[in-house]
Amino acid sequence: MMNKIRPVILFAAVVLSGLLAYGLWTLPKPQNADYEGFSSARVVEDIRVISQKPHSVAHPDERAQVREYLIDRLESMGADTVMQFRYDSIVGPQNKHVEYTFDAVNLLAEFAPASETVSGTDLMLVAHYDSRYSQPMPRDTVWSYGAADDGYGVGVILETVSLALKNRAEWKQGIKVLFTDAEEPGMKGMKAIWENNREVFDNVGLVLNVEARGTWGPALLFEACPGNAKVQELYASTAAYPFTYSLTTVVYQFLPMFTDFTIVKDELPGLNFSNIADVNHYHTDLDNFSNISEKTIQHYGSQILPLTMEYLTGEEYADKDYLRSDSDKVNFTIPLLGLFSFSKVGYIVLCVAVFVLFLLAFALEGLRGRIKAAKVFGFSLKVLGGSVLALLIGEGFAYACAAAAGAEFKLFGTVQGVPFDNKAMILFMVLMFAACVLLYMSGRTKAARSVSGSMRASAVTNAVTGNALSVLYGVLALQFVLSAVLLGVIGENMMFFITFAFAVAGIILWRLTSLRVWLLAAIVLILLHALSFLFALAMALTIGALGAVALIALIDMMVIIPLADLYLMPVRKK
Repeated sequence: MMNKIRPVILFAAVVLSGLLAYGLWTLPKPQNADYEGFSSARVVEDIRVISQKPHSVAHPDERAQVREYLIDRLESMGADTVMQFRYDSIVGPQNKHVEYTFDAVNLLAEFAPASETVSGTDLMLVAHYDSRYSQPMPRDTVWSYGAADDGYGVGVILETVSLALKNRAEWKQGIKVLFTDAEEPGMKGMKAIWENNREVFDNVGLVLNVEARGTWGPALLFEACPGNAKVQELYASTAAYPFTYSLTTVVYQFLPMFTDFTIVKDELPGLNFSNIADVNHYHTDLDNFSNISEKTIQHYGSQILPLTMEYLTGEEYADKDYLRSDSDKVNFTIPLLGLFSFSKVGYIVLCVAVFVLFLLAFALEGLRGRIKAAKVFGFSLKVLGGSVLALLIGEGFAYACAAAAGAEFKLFGTVQGVPFDNKAMILFMVLMFAACVLLYMSGRTKAARSVSGSMRASAVTNAVTGNALSVLYGVLALQFVLSAVLLGVIGENMMFFITFAFAVAGIILWRLTSLRVWLLAAIVLILLHALSFLFALAMALTIGALGAVALIALIDMMVIIPLADLYLMPVRKK
């Protein structure tokens, strides 16, 4: 009976895992204007005004209108001071298709604690109010309306400060709101105030930069300052719906992408937030009011507002250096399970422990004659070759998609102008999974045909079990090597290690208890992590990096498939 039910259970678990992983992209629920807490609806009203027209460095009048609106909003909220910092005749963007000369005007609003006896530090909330300058696209040269980039940042900050002011009597720290100008042509506004008016930052103990990249998807904490251990602890203890991977901070260093936070992150403790989905809206005329997402806006607020309130009211933050640290955190989010955070040392200890457990399990399986090292390592090489092939085919597929759409292809880079990019990436992954299943089943069938005799039923079961174990340990051996190398080289290995750790735990618990539910649990946990992480990775890197996403995805698939086979393996009647 159990043999018949098990496939149903597996199917249900896979579907549920997918829904839970997707749930990270749909929470929290947007709130209306009457809601007492953070309300996406109120933010929308600010964005409606800000995004009426393009307001880039090529639109001085429209930019001035946005600036005047922001000044009025800040003054009406009760700012103690609202200052303008003007920098004339700035040239930029440089080395682009067009060059503009413009004046940049930064806005700085200060909100002090209600009590004059309190003299703490300042929380600086940063967003830029200029929109993207002209950008050539396959269909035309377009201008962004800046509804998301960076209407999201401006609107979220205004709503956060407005709510924080309701408890101003409890503040121990103050707020500085910095709305920078000319961020798009190379962070010109932030560079100017940092170089010419450094006194603005003298008492700042924490910087929160709010950006946008696309128009939907969850707000991701994608970058933290060097020495971020205490800042990450603050985030982990406050964020209502945390979404972060410390890996993104490491990767971001190697990408030709910058924000205002880039200018200050080496000197001031801080965090950088952005949504990451739908690159085809990013920096184009599709970044307009009709395409904004209230779910995305609400997710910003669920993280930034509680973090803000904790900083404003915590006495310990009166020390400007309180959030500085000599170490970084390793963290990642798994749907349903939440945020996992480790010190660097703690994470290394965890990795070593799992590595040792894997080697012990590998050795015991070999000693009991269930697997052979040569066969296992043969599968390791096959999966490695398959993953490299997936990378090459993925990039070729991405190039073909870009060519079909008339878009500029950038190898492992951001590719815009492919309207069917998400569908194409999903189709590629489905086809790759089907290919992995077919190849695995071919090997499984070959293993079954290799045995014969009077005890054929038991021999076949042993053969296919041995094949599943050999494939599984082969992939895990590859992940072991990749995880160890990446840990040593860049200090981050979560793209391979999390799947590896869940699989090792599932195998060991299965062997210790003889309960296959542990294999099922490993599959579910791997899917929860992989589906969310790979989707975020694909959205962030775009179809131009499909090959890199496909490489990681194939390795994950080749862990899940033999685990599922072992879970479904029929039990022999005694």
